[in-house]
Amino acid sequence: MAIRIGDPIPVFSALNEAGEIFHSSTLSGKPCIIFFYPKDDTYLCTKEACSFRDSNEDFLQKGISVIGISADSVEDHQRFIQKHTLQYSLLSDPNNHIREIFGVPKGLLGLLPGRVTYCFDANGKAIAIINASLSADTHVQEALKAYS
Repeated sequence: MAIRIGDPIPVFSALNEAGEIFHSSTLSGKPCIIFFYPKDDTYLCTKEACSFRDSNEDFLQKGISVIGISADSVEDHQRFIQKHTLQYSLLSDPNNHIREIFGVPKGLLGLLPGRVTYCFDANGKAIAIINASLSADTHVQEALKAYS
């Protein structure tokens, strides 16, 4: 079942880029953005990740954490973060388990993993869901609007 506006952040855990276990419970009490993207170092995914990087200070000033999730390995995430100087965490979801928990739909004719951003308030409730598989910039623009 897909996450809808008003739904809570699902319970999940995954390895971050440092190989440490991240638990969704650590997000309790603070607003956050969780964005799912298909693959590190592809054109649109890089554009999206860098858009979040470029707006990260705006999010941090509002106390909002940003987290990216894809099926890429911890090592791939490490390289991607270093190459593009990303200042937020990337979680590895190799079996698409977290993607399934959130109900992220497939993108591009069902051939690629979907590109969906979820915005949660300090109570852990979804306040915005941005689903735009072919538009990387839309995710950041709409996320900024969700918290204004």
